[in-house]
Amino acid sequence: MPTCPACAETVADGVENCPHCGISIHEYSPGESDSRSARKTSLFFIVGLGIAGVVGFLIVCLGIPAALIIPATQQAREAARRSQCKNNLKQIGLALHNYQDVHGAFPPAFVADANGKPMHSWRVLILPYLDQAPLYKEYNFSEPWDGPNNSRLLSRMPRVYSCPSYSGPGGDTSTGYAAVFGEHCVFRGAEPVKVKDITDGLSNTMLVGEASYAAIPWMKPDDVDVNLHSSIGDKQGFSSDHVGGINVLMGDGAVRFISQNINLQTLQALFTRDGNETVGEDF
Repeated sequence: MPTCPACAETVADGVENCPHCGISIHEYSPGESDSRSARKTSLFFIVGLGIAGVVGFLIVCLGIPAALIIPATQQAREAARRSQCKNNLKQIGLALHNYQDVHGAFPPAFVADANGKPMHSWRVLILPYLDQAPLYKEYNFSEPWDGPNNSRLLSRMPRVYSCPSYSGPGGDTSTGYAAVFGEHCVFRGAEPVKVKDITDGLSNTMLVGEASYAAIPWMKPDDVDVNLHSSIGDKQGFSSDHVGGINVLMGDGAVRFISQNINLQTLQALFTRDGNETVGEDF
């Protein structure tokens, strides 16, 4: 079934407007994402005010103990943050697919110098597809990611690279999302991967996952090497502040929540693009 070019959710054949985000499927252009994100942010703000008002009414007028209400309020706020995290990954997925449409392959994990040393991250390469063309134009590809010019851009990390649930150090410059990196992954190094190379199927292959505690500066050509960090919850690998697991971006643009208790063999199958494993829907 086709997917919406704006939010990457599955839609029925012949649908004019996406039932998930309301965007006209045939008239959509990537430039709409900013206004859509702004509307989502405004909605979260309004929801937050509504929650605060209801809590105040219940405590003051009905005499319900705050100890009973506050946990529910915190859960509602986390649900909103988790939803925004999923939307971030959907926007990253859309950018990756737009890059693939233009270049004929997904971006490489990094661009290397003449000696093979990683210089630039895929997160920089997809900036134009995240409505960040001005920032992309300021980036200097003739120097490393942490060179004199590029270092000035580190503090201007696009919000789409930050999970709103994370409140630890480095949140303003460290990305909350990292690619699945390895020889048999979609992000395998300096060599890009084409769709035809993903023989396990896009819906069975992970592209990006939450890595909130890996402390990766967003421009740094560094991701989660699944040969070294092969489980969910590893603070140096894929982890998050969401209870029980992480959000991940699949190759078809869908965002799934993976439990930290997932079978490791199943997880390894999701990491690889060409392992010929069978992965069910309920992972």
